[in-house]
Amino acid sequence: MRRWLLPLVLGLIVTAILASLGVWQLRRMAWKTGELATIQRGIEQAPVPLPAVIDPSMKYLPVIVEGATTGEEILVLSGTRDLGGGYNVVSAFRTADGRRIMVDRGFIPQDDKARPRPPVALTVAGNLHWPDEKGRSTPEPDLMAGVWFAREVPRMAADLGTEPVLVVASAVRGDDQGVMPMPLDITEIPNNHLSYAIQWFSFALICFGMTMALVWRIRRQVIRGE
Repeated sequence: MRRWLLPLVLGLIVTAILASLGVWQLRRMAWKTGELATIQRGIEQAPVPLPAVIDPSMKYLPVIVEGATTGEEILVLSGTRDLGGGYNVVSAFRTADGRRIMVDRGFIPQDDKARPRPPVALTVAGNLHWPDEKGRSTPEPDLMAGVWFAREVPRMAADLGTEPVLVVASAVRGDDQGVMPMPLDITEIPNNHLSYAIQWFSFALICFGMTMALVWRIRRQVIRGE
């Protein structure tokens, strides 16, 4: 009994630890689901005028701005399942009270990359956003072509000479110049806790199976007198 009791106890302890990690991930999933629902409700609230002082804690705040684009823009490589590859148009925007901010006006297909988009008066409803899109493998922007591979608010603001403020348009009143708004929603926020939970439960099941197999093998050896 001594030969198989210790492996059994240790195997069951490890199995319990792995299963508890799976349960923890399920709890995290429930918490994250609630947080995402709260964010979505905030995104969908009625927009307010652009605050005088803005910081990243205001992420997703619905705002409305009036003014005009300046003709200066950055194209961010993008794409959708339905529309295929293209770009998001991030335009420098001068508000009615003289501030310079950025507006992510939405999506254009690749064929519209060279289409002129001169200054135009717009009223934009949208959400403040500070995307976290740049990873280790993200290429540096092609400044000569004006093409970026991630929305980097501080760097884009420096390039366009604006405040580090980005409004992602959900609705535009005025000549949209063929740019289709891409409203923010919670689908861009990852919630992978279910897959993590499945992984931990799978590890727990594998550990339990290996423990039982080892105990069975040891007991057989004992019975045979090996």
